[in-house]
Amino acid sequence: MAIRHRLIEASPQQVWDVLAASDRYGEWVVGTAKSRPCRGNWPEVDAALTYEFRLGPATLTNETVVRRCEEGSALELEAIAGPLGTARIAIELRPWGEHCLVIVDEHPLRGTGGRLHNVAVEGLIQLRHRTMLARLAEICETYANGDGDRRERATAGPRRGADRA
Repeated sequence: MAIRHRLIEASPQQVWDVLAASDRYGEWVVGTAKSRPCRGNWPEVDAALTYEFRLGPATLTNETVVRRCEEGSALELEAIAGPLGTARIAIELRPWGEHCLVIVDEHPLRGTGGRLHNVAVEGLIQLRHRTMLARLAEICETYANGDGDRRERATAGPRRGADRA
């Protein structure tokens, strides 16, 4: 089970605002492109986003469904990746002084991903989470500081030394 955490220098509400914005999903989730709502009101339970996931020259269309939502504190998603199977991704937000401790817990549920899950795959998920949390931190910290155009800075990538986790 891949668990990773990061202290983000923004309030839990500011982090939640980013997680709850369906149009920002592709900015912080590693590997996604062209995400769009396909069902429900994100991030309500059973709402879903569809997005493209690029794996080398291949492009797969996947879906992520909200399975649990506690506004401002917890978001649990099921990523559905066709023949690769499904994964549970739980994101927990904890107040940490004036900042937010974000904990991501991911593990395969069904399909090929679950059957082939091993230490090497776990290591790749950890690397993905490290990058994902760095992106999320950059977006949220830029938002918290009111620095310029948030989306323009967010897509420029994490600042040097931003990944402290």
